[in-house]
Amino acid sequence: MDLSALPPTGKLLGLDLGTKTIGVAISDGMRYSATPLETIKRTKFTQDAARLIELIAENDAVGFVLGLPLNMDGSEGPRVQSTRAFARNLAQKTDLPIVFWDERLSTSAVTRTLIEADVRRDKRAEVVDKLAASYILQGALERLRRGAL
Repeated sequence: MDLSALPPTGKLLGLDLGTKTIGVAISDGMRYSATPLETIKRTKFTQDAARLIELIAENDAVGFVLGLPLNMDGSEGPRVQSTRAFARNLAQKTDLPIVFWDERLSTSAVTRTLIEADVRRDKRAEVVDKLAASYILQGALERLRRGAL
């Protein structure tokens, strides 16, 4: 789905899907900024999805922006297939639209910023996923604001 599938207003949740964690970020209602929200330790899909559904309710979110881990050449590998499968399964649990956003380099950009800020490795590990989700969501918000769907 492209960004036009999202409702025109309301808070969005950004997701950075990893094999061990899910980074979660949220936009403000006006969709100007993305803020890191939390990092979910992945267990079983049912439990992961239940936490996401709770976050929808707690934050009155109206849609998801899910980072799509394309290869550097733009091709789709196993991680993209896994992300698309996660989205299909999540779509069975909620009626909210789920759109994909190219997340190439998001984690490395966030990690580089944290290193430049002299954040210790153990602290970086705690925050990198939710910051990557914020980075992904911010990119989508900027595209939405420019109106280039």
